[in-house]
Amino acid sequence: MRRILILAGLCAFVFLLTTERLIAIPAFARKYDMSCNVCHSPVPKLKPFGEEFAANGFQLPDKEPPRFTRETGDDKLVLMRELPLAIRMDGYARYRSNNDPENDFQLPYILKILSGGTIAKDVSYYFYFLFNERGDIAGVEDALLTFNDLWSTGVGLTVGQYQVSDPMFKRETRPTFEDYVIYKARPGNAKADLTYDRGATLSATLPTETDAFFSILNGNGIGSGAGSFDKDPYKNFFFRLAQLLDSTFLVGGFAYLGKERAGPGLTNRTTMFGGDASFQIGKFELAGQFLFRGDSDPFFLAGKDSAFKTRGGFLQLAFSPELDRSTWYLFLLYNRVSSDDAALDYHSVAGNFSYILARNLKIMGEYAYDLERKSHAVTVGFVTAF
Repeated sequence: MRRILILAGLCAFVFLLTTERLIAIPAFARKYDMSCNVCHSPVPKLKPFGEEFAANGFQLPDKEPPRFTRETGDDKLVLMRELPLAIRMDGYARYRSNNDPENDFQLPYILKILSGGTIAKDVSYYFYFLFNERGDIAGVEDALLTFNDLWSTGVGLTVGQYQVSDPMFKRETRPTFEDYVIYKARPGNAKADLTYDRGATLSATLPTETDAFFSILNGNGIGSGAGSFDKDPYKNFFFRLAQLLDSTFLVGGFAYLGKERAGPGLTNRTTMFGGDASFQIGKFELAGQFLFRGDSDPFFLAGKDSAFKTRGGFLQLAFSPELDRSTWYLFLLYNRVSSDDAALDYHSVAGNFSYILARNLKIMGEYAYDLERKSHAVTVGFVTAF
């Protein structure tokens, strides 16, 4: 344990010495000539403005800079002058007890190229390609097309592949190395969860200022397809409502209905529902999610006693001493998953310290303890985008 702490200190010191000059900015900040902290605090965690910017198809309403598009003489063609690109790279050194080996350099842990921009008025795209994720070429994860205002109705449409949980909490921009584990929980051989899937999402703000989302999904993730990406004749459905009670308090709820077939007479029905909330008190922000999941036959046994229940969630506490102008942050994350499928049981706490060397460069140290398996993990590393 002492060796990895020394290693962690050396890594942090090297990062401090070698990265002071990294001042490049990612694609959207470059496009709008604004700082990364307009949307992020800290990178990659999104602020409320960043959430709105993403929901608006990564466009600022009525503020698209003319210099960013070419003058073609055709008002039906919005052609970007340059293809916007950005790169994100994460790297870590880790110590994990009860693991072989215990000490590990995971650099790069993530290396991806991102692009997003305007295709037409109120139409935009966004995607990223993972050149490296845990040592493998992972390919495309997020890849979507967004229509902000269908036929001037105020209804938005997003099509493509994305994380089902994005309207609640975005795993991709979480501030900790530790994950939101409940979103990944899948009992038995079931394919549906709240991470990546392919589908279409309609979104709108109701007269009560309630945000509403409805998604129709394949229900089997984003694996490769031979002629058809969906593996069965069924589609799954996701519903979400969120209400901002005041400027600091948001509550929401969701439901997920799904069905999948593994073969003749082998069918699993999935039901998920839950609630979430986030609120800010001064320099503290608390957010949490609870989820219940029921599966009728996730091992596809076609038996009478094959139903499984899974429940769990997470709580995340953030402390920003100078709010979005902070140079350091503290995060605490608590995860709990309890399931009839014992392989899914998970119970952990994690504490994270993040220091901002530049608006687009963060170094962090994190300690996590797995209460279920009685194991420790120490992670130090960096997240940068340019």
